[in-house]
Amino acid sequence: MSTLYIRLPSRAVADNAQQLATQACPFALVSNAGTIEREGAAQLSSLTETIAKAQRVVLLLAGSDATLLRVQIPPLSAATLKAALPNLVEEHLLCNPAECVIVSAGFSDGFRTIAIAYRDWIDILTKTFIAFGARHITALPSQMCLPGQAGTATVALSEQDSCIDISLRLSEPNGVGLAINAESKQTAAHEVIQILSALVPAGTITLYVPQGSLQNYQESLAANHELKQRFNISADNWTRWIEGAREARLDLAAGIGKKTGSAFNWHHWRWPLVLGGAVLMINVVALNIEWWHMKSEGDSLRSAMVQIYRSAYPSESVIIDPLAQMQQKLAMAKRDSGLAAADDFTAITAVFGEAWSGVLATLASPPSISGLEYRDRSLMVRFKPGIDAPTRQMKTALAERGLLLDLTPGQSDVIWQIRSAK
Repeated sequence: MSTLYIRLPSRAVADNAQQLATQACPFALVSNAGTIEREGAAQLSSLTETIAKAQRVVLLLAGSDATLLRVQIPPLSAATLKAALPNLVEEHLLCNPAECVIVSAGFSDGFRTIAIAYRDWIDILTKTFIAFGARHITALPSQMCLPGQAGTATVALSEQDSCIDISLRLSEPNGVGLAINAESKQTAAHEVIQILSALVPAGTITLYVPQGSLQNYQESLAANHELKQRFNISADNWTRWIEGAREARLDLAAGIGKKTGSAFNWHHWRWPLVLGGAVLMINVVALNIEWWHMKSEGDSLRSAMVQIYRSAYPSESVIIDPLAQMQQKLAMAKRDSGLAAADDFTAITAVFGEAWSGVLATLASPPSISGLEYRDRSLMVRFKPGIDAPTRQMKTALAERGLLLDLTPGQSDVIWQIRSAK
């Protein structure tokens, strides 16, 4: 799963989707293993293919576009906290809280860190990147992606023309963002250093600047020995931003109350799904064709049977089951002609007597039968309780003569049920 990180310009530089698309933004494409596959700076409109292929897009908002507050809040449920946040931060804002996206981080020592940004700006960002093909969007304040250490302030600069955006992390829960306009790059370094000295009057300041401006800031500090001792200046790089973004929890994109894209990449599964649907459709059509053939064959067979039955018994007007009715007619004809049916009492009794005589000849102590009963076209043979009936031998002997033997369950006596196998 690849993640695309993009550092956005401040709203003061691009305040609409058209201007945003033409801005050159630093970016880094990171693989699932955590290695940077590609980095640089490019216009957002030229990154649409990369945005669409990335599983996740992380937007690093300019420090001046997100306000961070440290507010004391009692423990509340997630739903209650979401409803209460606008009222809790209203006194700290110059605008209507309804115009803002407000999200909070975890609860610690009775305080929560709260991030606030203009709703229309976050909405522009999410809609723009969804239009570019982003499936999952996260928007983080830049200052909260910087290392937060007690006694050390961490600062990162972003330069867009004459506008310099400053992201300042004062401590682990606190951060500040502001934007300034500089007349030139030479004077910008001096102005930024003076502003940071005023914002952080004591302690060490770690300053990350673009590679092209590193020399200007080093020269600006060279003449001031006191400030030089407080500042540690180095070129900015993506490794720090990626590590900080993974730990940041203030996602402003999640606070706009709507989905920011699909987390599943349906594009890669398009052809497998089409192929699977085609195979399913072919199987459904084949099953319907086979059912139609079998139904036609069944209808033809039934028509033939009805025709045969009508030719044999033209006087019959009601034909429901021609096979069963034909079997019934044949059985009645056999009885009328003096022939016994296979399931008649006399036929079953005769075959049973023959088989019984053969089995008794093989037994040392022949068992005695306590009763015979004929019902439901079956002969019921009853033995006294405790009698060891030769069930296995009789079953074999009767099977050779076309009869079936079953034991009737649930009785204290041993009872055989003998019926025709036809």
